[in-house]
Amino acid sequence: MKTFTRLAAAVLCAAALVTPGTAQASDLTDPELKDIAMQLVSSAENSSLDWRAQFGYIEDINDDRGYTAGIIGFCSGTGDMLDLVRLYRDWKPGNVLEKYLPALESVNGTPSHEGLDPTFPGDWHTAATDSTFRDAQEHERDRVYFTPAVSRARQDGVQALGQFIYYDAIVMHGDSGGDLGFSSIRQRALDTGARPPAEGGDETTWLHAFLDARVWAMKQEPAHEDTSRVDTAQRRFLNEGKLNLERPLQWHVYGEPYEIR
Repeated sequence: MKTFTRLAAAVLCAAALVTPGTAQASDLTDPELKDIAMQLVSSAENSSLDWRAQFGYIEDINDDRGYTAGIIGFCSGTGDMLDLVRLYRDWKPGNVLEKYLPALESVNGTPSHEGLDPTFPGDWHTAATDSTFRDAQEHERDRVYFTPAVSRARQDGVQALGQFIYYDAIVMHGDSGGDLGFSSIRQRALDTGARPPAEGGDETTWLHAFLDARVWAMKQEPAHEDTSRVDTAQRRFLNEGKLNLERPLQWHVYGEPYEIR
């Protein structure tokens, strides 16, 4: 299980990074919609729509997962940061982060910083100026989170909003088993009797059931008690019937307003 909720100081409504208009594609792999998805995640994870400014982000948010860093919140305690740094080593041997691989292997599964402090955050910032490292972050985001989420959503027959709902759930909860992981959330929704469109269900009804199950999972951990990324963002889009993430999109996270026109 994994989480990247950041109770960072919220900022005022940020300007959208896409040009005005209405998204026509219904699949989250459409570049415009994928960019919207990243902005939505960033509003919850970084209190900003500028997700490309987060490659160098790193801090310990005191969620028992060690350092949280990068565009999707790779964590030193959950294995995905380790995989990322290994990939960076493979793509660019001798890089500034390679020397931390033994420490990342040692602290995996724990909140420990042993072998990382005090220089790891500064070296992460340095690595983030390297296009190879930025490409590695996007590669691992897609491999571990985005592609599996969209694939599962397509199997369930949901459109872009539903695909994003699945993606955001996997970003926060992971899908490595346990009662609070993505698959368990989906099963909890199925247990209510709701069914995804691929099984003959109504898409809106199914997504509401999934979000209900997601909120339940979030509330099982103190770090997730604020469920606004669901209640005043994803649920709002669903109630507005924006199953394709049609713009304009307006939402709140942690009480702060955001908009994509």
